[in-house]
Amino acid sequence: MHGVTGATSFLFTEYQYVGIFMVAFAILIFLFLGSVEGFSSKSQPCTYDKEKTCKPALATAIFSTISFLLGAITSVLSGFLGMKIATYANARTTLEARKGVGKAFIVAFRSGAVMGFLLAANGLLVLFVAINLFKLYYGDDWEGLFEAITGYGLGGSSMALFGRVGGGIYTKAADVGADLVGKVERNIPEDDPRNPAVIADNVGDNVGDIAGMGSDLFGSYAESSCAALVVASISSFGINHEFTAMLYPLLISSVGILVCLITTLFATDFFEIKAVKEIEPALKKQLIISTVLMTVGIAIVTWVGVPSSFTIYNFGDQKVVKNWQLFLCVGVGLWAGLIIGFVTEYYTSNAYSPVQDVADSCRTGAATNVIFGLALGYKSVIIPIFAIAISIFVSFSFAAMYGIAVAALGMLSTIATGLAIDAYGPISDNAGGIAEMAGMSHHIRERTDALDAAGNTTAAIGKGFAIGSAALVSLALFGAFVSRAAISTVDVLTPKVFIGLIVGAMLPYWFSAMTMKSVGSAALKMVEEVRRQFNTIPGLMEGRAKPDYATCVKISTDASIKEMIPPGALVMLTPLIVGTFFGVETLAGVLAGALVSGVQIAISASNTGGAWDNAKKYIE
Repeated sequence: MHGVTGATSFLFTEYQYVGIFMVAFAILIFLFLGSVEGFSSKSQPCTYDKEKTCKPALATAIFSTISFLLGAITSVLSGFLGMKIATYANARTTLEARKGVGKAFIVAFRSGAVMGFLLAANGLLVLFVAINLFKLYYGDDWEGLFEAITGYGLGGSSMALFGRVGGGIYTKAADVGADLVGKVERNIPEDDPRNPAVIADNVGDNVGDIAGMGSDLFGSYAESSCAALVVASISSFGINHEFTAMLYPLLISSVGILVCLITTLFATDFFEIKAVKEIEPALKKQLIISTVLMTVGIAIVTWVGVPSSFTIYNFGDQKVVKNWQLFLCVGVGLWAGLIIGFVTEYYTSNAYSPVQDVADSCRTGAATNVIFGLALGYKSVIIPIFAIAISIFVSFSFAAMYGIAVAALGMLSTIATGLAIDAYGPISDNAGGIAEMAGMSHHIRERTDALDAAGNTTAAIGKGFAIGSAALVSLALFGAFVSRAAISTVDVLTPKVFIGLIVGAMLPYWFSAMTMKSVGSAALKMVEEVRRQFNTIPGLMEGRAKPDYATCVKISTDASIKEMIPPGALVMLTPLIVGTFFGVETLAGVLAGALVSGVQIAISASNTGGAWDNAKKYIE
């Protein structure tokens, strides 16, 4: 099957390039962290508690580099395995669609679930093993131990950055190229085997939506675990060496896996899906059931694993926190995630008025469609931002930065279910593609299309989760950075902080400009290639000759590999450059600005895209 080989070969090429970059970045981390005491290997006083001695900076440098590479490898692995499962699942879903919608749904959903559990379990396992192995060396120096563990989150999310950008450029270039020439100019159906870009398009769904999404959610998950662990290590948990309470973030995630196991059974075993209209409610129920069960799960874990009263480090002093307050921190993140999921669903599903309005505006042409679509995206930002704002306020007032980190973990605690309904989208999309290419009867295509329309919405929900949790995580990490850099307050009124803010807020736009330009130029090449094939290969339109699929796949691959480096470098190098030349306070401004404007762009762009996609399905 073309799809399997295409996707695998692309990922290997991508990982080769990214691998080189990772090694370079790992060396950088080692040099920066190790050079603190001139690479000395003797013990030094701790950062937060000068009486105690901590392990040398050199050791922390080595271990941070190791955990960075561990995080990167786990991230790559979760993306790659997810994609392997998806490529197998595509064809199976198509075959099951012959028996009916319900059967096809179960296959698509289960394969999404396999990926979700793989990712959640992998991330947890590697982190837990790493902590226990590092403990053999660090012994009682928990502050150093968990500082070294933070590399894990950085590795996970830097890989996610490349997976997302590379995969995204790949999939969109193929999509635009295939549809513009095929559907618009030549008037052949979507995913028609006569279209040269059809294989690239299908590979793109796997690479971008599955491998990219997997790495992305894994990145947020690893970051929030690490942020929580770092803050805890200098709180009473770390000072008094309470190992169970210390690993509270990991306990939340592990309960999450159990809860999601039970939740998945509701979609596949307890209730049978008979008709098309039951698909979206079934996926929505998944979110609700997992959230409700998880709330109970968190209550139990907090009650059993955490002392009834403890202290949390808060910018220099210890703040007393009760265990019910900690429970509320996680709970508020969890429910904020549900709200973001539902708002996303409302704005991107063709069952509700926003998408129907966009579809309706198409009667007067493309221009009004674009205006309505953009307006929809901007409007969909409002409620999620309030949800994030409330959870930040509640969790910060209860448990300072630790509260925010665990709120992000709460949002991601049902990650297995979230990924299951997310990966379900591209799987059913490709099942439709296979049905079309294999020339199966049209009612099978109708069934897969019904699955796919629900899939577009769930994919947008998954992105909503990733964005919301990333916003909380980056705030928690920002707090960790500020306390580590010993800045007590970041004063917006000082010019160096303010210029940082305004430049930071610009960065997401610069980044988006790079990625959009890349997609545009790659799509241009793709369109030219597809046109060339239609014009020069005799008998292609009549179906007598086979198109040259490989060239199109190559265009997408080359474009995404070449184009993912500049945006990636922009993100990775900005903090280093700003911090080195302008100092920590400006950097604090830049980070805050980028966080604030990035969230807005991300939510609005993701929802506009999902809405246009479903408006198209609604019209068809």
